[in-house]
Amino acid sequence: MSFVDTLRHWDEAVTCVNRQDFSKALEIFLAIQEPNSKIFFDIGCLHLLNQDFDAAEKAFDCSIRKDEHLAIAFFQRGITFYKKKRYEESLADFQKTFKTLRGNQLIDYKALGLRYILYACDVLHNMALVEAQLGRWEKAQEYLMKALDYKTEARFNIIDKALQSILKQKLFKLVEFQSKEMFKPNKHYVAELEKKDYLGKAKVVASVVPQDEFSGFAPLQPQVEDGPTCPKEPVVLRALEGDPHTVLFEFIPETSDELAVVPGNIVFVLQKGADNWAYVVFNERYSYQGLVPYNYLERLEISLASNKNKGITPPPSREPPTRPERIQGLTPREATSGNRQRQEKQSTDNSCIVKVHFNFNFVVSVPSGSPYTMLIEKISRKLNLPSSAVTLSLTSEASEQSVISANTEMEKLWSRASSGRVTLWCNTKEEEVHLVALHSYESSNPEDLSFQQGDKIKLLSKINQDWLEGQCNGNTGIFPASFVEEVPANSQ
Repeated sequence: MSFVDTLRHWDEAVTCVNRQDFSKALEIFLAIQEPNSKIFFDIGCLHLLNQDFDAAEKAFDCSIRKDEHLAIAFFQRGITFYKKKRYEESLADFQKTFKTLRGNQLIDYKALGLRYILYACDVLHNMALVEAQLGRWEKAQEYLMKALDYKTEARFNIIDKALQSILKQKLFKLVEFQSKEMFKPNKHYVAELEKKDYLGKAKVVASVVPQDEFSGFAPLQPQVEDGPTCPKEPVVLRALEGDPHTVLFEFIPETSDELAVVPGNIVFVLQKGADNWAYVVFNERYSYQGLVPYNYLERLEISLASNKNKGITPPPSREPPTRPERIQGLTPREATSGNRQRQEKQSTDNSCIVKVHFNFNFVVSVPSGSPYTMLIEKISRKLNLPSSAVTLSLTSEASEQSVISANTEMEKLWSRASSGRVTLWCNTKEEEVHLVALHSYESSNPEDLSFQQGDKIKLLSKINQDWLEGQCNGNTGIFPASFVEEVPANSQ
């Protein structure tokens, strides 16, 4: 589903919610093929409104998996767990909500399309209520006293009444999110859904070109002074393994594992055999792989920052060299195919499914008996974090006995596997990264972050290679990566 279709469905569903037609809204939301974190949040709110707590939990899980910094999603999942009387999990989610607030009194989600303000004192209030449900009255009182430090004038009466109830060891009312409030799509994007003809169709009145029927206008070019331009849709060569080569002569395959190429094609050599055959892939057709004589190729230097190689003209035509003879055991694909098949078979036969409990649950598959380095690499790659920031444990509470490290005897871990499955818990430690602004940036959308040249910015997440999310001067938003550079750790 395209971005425009997703935007249109999202807008229609929110309109149905405003008309109180919740069943129709949920039907439209569920038809979206690849929802983002905000849409999953809206789906969870509708399930919560229908008292379908299991479906709500799954939707909030997906929302958190898409955006681990969305505090309101942790808050809503905590409310869902509370209503399912899973108080320990509810308390954990409220604690993560409070941590995501990063010491702020509140988060106003208006800029992100949600008319709601999440108060830190409300989160602490609910944490106290869960502790009271578990019979830990002193801990509940501690949370409420802490909530007084984060209180706002509008929320003072709620904390005061809760403290009076705690002193009498009585429960009090849960602070809930208004489930009828939804994340809405960016109004500027919605306004552009319908095409508008501002200028009408141009007509050629006079032209030096005979029978010229062209009508239209050339697009405006960005006018830039000093700073770099904001990144548009990225145009990057596909990153492939191997060395880039250009094809000098046409090659017609004679067997099914050989690849047809013509002069001027750019291929990437994955492996070169001793018999002068090379195993290659196309640059733009990654699924096309095969063998090509290496003496038909010429090494090519490609720079991602330049398009000099675009439209390379083939060399002057001459007779192609003699087709080299393929020798059993020396041809690249033949030399590795047997080993690859044995490895795949061994991996399939001895694989173990590892279920990992994190902010969201996920699984990885590793060969049974794998060393610690292989296991931690698989999990850290799944979380897109360095291995040093990930801690694994055998229980939900990480202790010296349960933590898994490079010194752990892995045989004990794999002996816990039942039917080829084992369960682990995962914790991460955040490593703060600070950036400095090379140029001033003025926001053009509500979700953008404005800053001035020289400002310090705290990096929250990397959206893609062109855009980052960060915090500066008390504001949070996204900004172009080309406008900043990382501050060295020793100077932070």
